Amino acid sequence: MLTESAFLDYLRYERNYSDKTIVNYGSDICQFRQFIQEEMETFDWAFVDSQIVRNWIVSLMDKGYTSTSVNRKLSSLRSFYKFLLRGNELEIDPLRKITGPKNKKTLPSFLKEGEMNQLLDKTDFGKGFVACRDRLIIEMFYATGIRLSELIGLNNADVDMLGCLLKVTGKRNKQRLVPFGDELKEAILVYRDIKKEEIQTSSEAFFVRLNGKPLYAGLVYNIVKRNLSKVVTLKKRTPHVLRHTFATSMLNNEAELGAVKELLGHSSLSATEIYTHTTFEELKKVYKQAHPRS
Repeated sequence: MLTESAFLDYLRYERNYSDKTIVNYGSDICQFRQFIQEEMETFDWAFVDSQIVRNWIVSLMDKGYTSTSVNRKLSSLRSFYKFLLRGNELEIDPLRKITGPKNKKTLPSFLKEGEMNQLLDKTDFGKGFVACRDRLIIEMFYATGIRLSELIGLNNADVDMLGCLLKVTGKRNKQRLVPFGDELKEAILVYRDIKKEEIQTSSEAFFVRLNGKPLYAGLVYNIVKRNLSKVVTLKKRTPHVLRHTFATSMLNNEAELGAVKELLGHSSLSATEIYTHTTFEELKKVYKQAHPRS
């Protein structure tokens, strides 16, 4: 007869799961076993039905487990029952019609327009190539909404100054054109001039270090974090926060959702719709602050 220990051995030796993952699976299954033993007079995995599983889900939620934690435990249980079914220990999977609780979507963090104005217009970035580059990185993220990988991947040939367009290579090597305005254009021209003067090594990369080599993700992350810390106390201070800020600003200023989707390079509209919730939260704050009987 197959047991929990046989299942964990299967995960370790046949599936090559990590020790930590195996411990989590074992803990989840043990927790479910204890629940069953409280529900049933005689314990048997084969006697478990979908109602018992649903009762377990409810008990976990009542104890304060998040939907993410509950779904992870259900995933462990599904794997275990599939193992029992393959070993002909069971005929019916009690989880076949079970749906876990929906995970709550967290609203993306973003900077307010005033905070971005303070950062770009009133913050002293210093002088020289590095200061000019760092400021342009912040402004480009905010003005275009491109991803970190897309910014690092920009080459000189991808920046069309005449058409004011960036040729961006996104996920799955999908390319798109992202327009930019006069303010970013001026910043790019200043960066190009100082780059030509101070960087001796030629490179195809648009953004480079002092040695002429392309930027890497960790460096850009630190540049953004350091500069955002000057104006905000957000827990998240990442390049993606600036991407969120771009999308939120566009929608707050009445940009069409479909247009924002194309600018961000989202494959579906549902990925962009999260920002409509963000802008609605802002509207509620404005209402509560402004309306005398809010």
